[in-house]
Order: sequence, then structure tokens, then C-alpha cells
Amino acid sequence: MADFEEQFLNVQGWTMEERMAGAEIDVVIPVYRPGIGLRQLLERLESQTVRPSRILLVNTERQFFDEGCIAGYSNVEVIHIRKSEFDHGGTRHMAAAQLKGEFLLFLTQDAQPENDRLIEELYRAFASELVCAAYARQLPAQDCGVIERYIRGFNYGEESRIQTAADLPKLGIKTFFCSDVCAMYRRSAYEELGGFVRHTIFNEDMIFAGKLIQNGRAVAYCAQARVIHSHNYSGVQQLRRNFDLGVSQAEHPEIFACVRSENEGVRMVKQTAVYLIKNNKAYLLPKLVWQSGCKLVGYRLGKNFRRLPAWLIRRCTMNRDYWR
Repeated sequence: MADFEEQFLNVQGWTMEERMAGAEIDVVIPVYRPGIGLRQLLERLESQTVRPSRILLVNTERQFFDEGCIAGYSNVEVIHIRKSEFDHGGTRHMAAAQLKGEFLLFLTQDAQPENDRLIEELYRAFASELVCAAYARQLPAQDCGVIERYIRGFNYGEESRIQTAADLPKLGIKTFFCSDVCAMYRRSAYEELGGFVRHTIFNEDMIFAGKLIQNGRAVAYCAQARVIHSHNYSGVQQLRRNFDLGVSQAEHPEIFACVRSENEGVRMVKQTAVYLIKNNKAYLLPKLVWQSGCKLVGYRLGKNFRRLPAWLIRRCTMNRDYWR
């Protein structure tokens, strides 16, 4: 990112402070039955070195939303929708249409900025006009299990990178990687390419990142922009999540037909197994095999969902409302 920083500091001859002060960045956070973590997230966003202009919460199920969690924030607004109306792509796109910032930052309610430089580090990547999306590194939470902790490091390494079409032979599916757990988009490019797909079970971020790459743009992975975010999914939960992932890829062959996910998955499992053995945690290998098998079965079922009966789809998915 060093060359980006040099460009960033020299845009129109501005100093860093002037460039940061001129940033107009709006934040979108879908929320569902939020707890105290939402208040903490808002506090951390307000304390950023680059402060967001507006924060829009899109809340599902109004009766479970405590208005007190946004008390005192003049730049925080809430839109309430029904659970049946929520869609991973459509809801975020609806929220983006309510905002006017030059940049859009999407977060999930369970992602916490690690420090006060999250927005600054993401914004830094956009000094290059080629970059139209930038996503953050996800660090494991304290309660994160050993296997998931290693996988977090595998997927979100210490080195920043710029992903373009030229990386497809080397990175494969990771060329299109982007995560709305914490990702910023250049509004002009977002609107030019039509924004997030309006109806999708999952994966709206990678679908749009794929569009950017296919249209000659770039996606930046910013390792210095860090959020704390992890899950301890069971094998069955992994199956359901990967089922939805497979469905999203099957429904968008225009993005994913040219790349394969399985090879990257196999590499991750092999490296995780080596890590466990080298660190005297071989007793976790059966769990790794079980979870990896669940992921693979879920993914392949999802890729072939059109051949499955409706009752089996409902058993496999994490998003039952999508199939109504």
C-alpha cells in the first residue's frame, strides 16, 4: 500500500489532514435483534480518525430494537423493515440509495473495529482511481476456536494486496474476494455497475467485486484495516452456510463459472492440518475433517440445488425466507 499512500498524500497537493477532513463516507449496518455490541460499534465508529458522515442502521423486527442504543448520535438513523423483506443484496442496495456520500462503508453488527484507524486505512486505498472496493482484515475474537482462528489467518493474511483480472491465474476465486463484514465502495463505480444484485441468498459482496474485476477495476485487501469478527460454527452450520454459498455461485455463472473454489478449499484444509500437527493439536484433526466434509457437502449440494426437492433445500439453507 506504500505507493497508494504516496498518491493519497499528493492528491491536489493536499496534506493528509486536509484529505481526511474532506472525506464523505456513509456507513450502512444491517441489524437484527441488536445487543450491547451495537452501542459499542457505534462508539468505535464515532471515535475513528476519519469520522463517518452518516450511519444508517437497517433494522429487522422493530419490536426488538432498543432506541436507547442510538441516543446521543446526531448522525445515526434507523430504517425498520420486516424480516421477510430482508435480502443480503437488495436491503443493502436500498440503504445505499438513502445516502449521498462519495464512499459507502458496509459493516455487520458483529464486527468491531480493532482501533480508531479502520476507516482511514480503508479510505487510503482509494487514492488509486483503479480501486473501487476495499475490504478489511478480520481478526478472531477471544472465544474463537483453534481451527477457526487459523482459518481466519489463512483467509485474511498480514499482507495487503490489490486484486485485478491479471490475478485470476494466480489467485483464482480469491481474485473476487470481498466481504461486507467490513468493506468500502466508491459510490460512482457502485452506481455505474448497478450496485448489489437485488435478490441474492448470500455473497452479494463477491458478486459485485466480480463485476468490478471484469470491468477493469480493482479490489483492495487492506490488512491494516482490522475488525474483530469470527464465528464458532458447528459442522451443520458450516454445511448450511456453504450450501448458500454454492447456491449464490450457481445463480451467478457470469461471475463464478471461470473460477473454481474447491482447489482453494483443499489447500486451506491441508495447511490447517499441518498447523495442527506442528503445534501439538493433532487431536483436533477429526474435528477438522468433519467440518471440512460438512463444508464440501454443503457447497456441492448448493451448486446443484436445482436438482434437489424443496424439503431438502429448506433443511440445508441458512436463509429459509429466500425460498418463499
